[in-house]
Order: sequence, then structure tokens, then C-alpha cells
Amino acid sequence: MLSYLLHDFIIEKHIKRALEEDIGYGDISTDYIEASEHTLTAVINSREEGIVCGVDVAKKVFKILDKNVEINTLIEDGEKLSKGQDIAIIKGNARGILTAERTALNYIQRMSAIATMTHKYVQELEGFKAQIVETRKTTPCFRIFEKYAVQIGGGATHRFGLSDCVMLKDNHIALCGGIKQAVEKVKKHISYTHKIEVETDTLKQVEEAVEAGVDIIMLDNMSCSDMSKAVKIINHRALVEASGNIKLKNLKEIASTGVDFISTSATIVKAGALDIGLDIY
Repeated sequence: MLSYLLHDFIIEKHIKRALEEDIGYGDISTDYIEASEHTLTAVINSREEGIVCGVDVAKKVFKILDKNVEINTLIEDGEKLSKGQDIAIIKGNARGILTAERTALNYIQRMSAIATMTHKYVQELEGFKAQIVETRKTTPCFRIFEKYAVQIGGGATHRFGLSDCVMLKDNHIALCGGIKQAVEKVKKHISYTHKIEVETDTLKQVEEAVEAGVDIIMLDNMSCSDMSKAVKIINHRALVEASGNIKLKNLKEIASTGVDFISTSATIVKAGALDIGLDIY
């Protein structure tokens, strides 16, 4: 269950770099016990509840080291995991399985944790129109997997990188002398296919952003009272995104203001790793 983000050639390139980092000049533990002379059966198992993500990525780690390894996946990305549930059964040469173990688990543990955390935020918003979206606060060179995991958890995607969408934040605005000036400058150069988002932290800035004709207005660290006023000021003339100080406990209150999106880095940066392991039968 891979989205447009995770093409095979992208996954394979990333995994090979990860294996190169981990193996270095050789797995001196596995190689020196002569593991290549043995075959084994192993199971990937979850030690806690959550939403599984990264099954096919973990599978590819084993396949890269041993193309003949047999892998029977028992659950797909996005499905709920119960404590003690088996995720996949692996049969093959012991050397490949043991050497791939840590790297494979690193992917699936991290991705599953993000999907699980995102799912909690999404559940909190049931009944509201607002969607949870991630941010660019991601692990360097791991963004594609983290954003995919947010999708699997039910969240939506904000811009992937700096070239996707214009996003004029406080420092851009200060540098240009105001929202109007900043918007005018970028409009001279961007493609008609690019949208413009502006960060605002006062109702006056919200009015300026509406007058500038931007596509998305971010309400940054505003009180819920001010967010409700901002939504009325905007009046469907732009999409509205709430950001800053987003927590599970205040999601419903924020969503009740009428915003379209709620962006938070918490679904990724605070997710940790789901407890998933590999055991030999």
C-alpha cells in the first residue's frame, strides 16, 4: 500500500544508503558465526498497540540483502495492530535476515509510531471539517517516509518542500516591509500553478492577507476567539490554517472555530518509535 510518495526506486536508493551506514565494511557479528551456512524462520511482531506503517519498506530491506528470502506479510499499512500481533514471517538465509534486522525495524518502528500518533489526532477531529496536516519539521533525508506515515495515519499533506508552494512567514514579511509588498514580489516570478500562503498573527494581518488575494492564510498562535473572528473576516476567500501550540487536548476547540486545516509537527517529532521486534522461531 504505497502512495505516490514511495516509488520503488526511491525506497531502494534510501535503503541502500541506510544499509551502507549500518553494515560499513561488514557485519562482523553475523559473518563470524558463519550465519550464511544456516537458514531460519523469523517473525516481525508488535509489542504494543498502534497503526502499522512501513511493512513494504521493511520487506524491501530483507529483499535487497537476499533476493531469495521468502516474506509473508500478515497485515497491511494502515491496519490496527494489537499487542503481540505478528506482522510478517520471514524465511531464508540467516546471514541476510540477521544483518537486515535492525535497519528493517528502524523503518517500520518509526513509520508506525508516526501513523499511530497521527491517528490519535485524526480521531480527535471526528465530526469537524478541519484536517490534520504535517509540517516540514522532519528528520533530514527521511521526510518522504514520515509524510507517507502521516497519510497512512489519516492526516493530510502540507507542502513537501520549499518549491511546492509560496509560504510567506514573519521573517519574509518583515524583510519586504509588509504582506502586500511580499505578495507582490513573489507574484512577479512564480508560476500560475503555485499557491501563496501567508502567516498571520494578528487580525490586522489577516485583513491585509485577504486584500492581497492570497490562497491560504495561516493563523499562527492565535487565541480561539481571534481565530473565530479571522474565519469570519476571511469568509471563504482563502483556505484557513491554524498553527502553533497545537495539542490533542485543544484540537476540538480549535476545530470549532471553523478553520480548514490544523498543522502540527507533533505527529512526527513527538511520535517516537513503536515497539516492534524480530524473533527467531
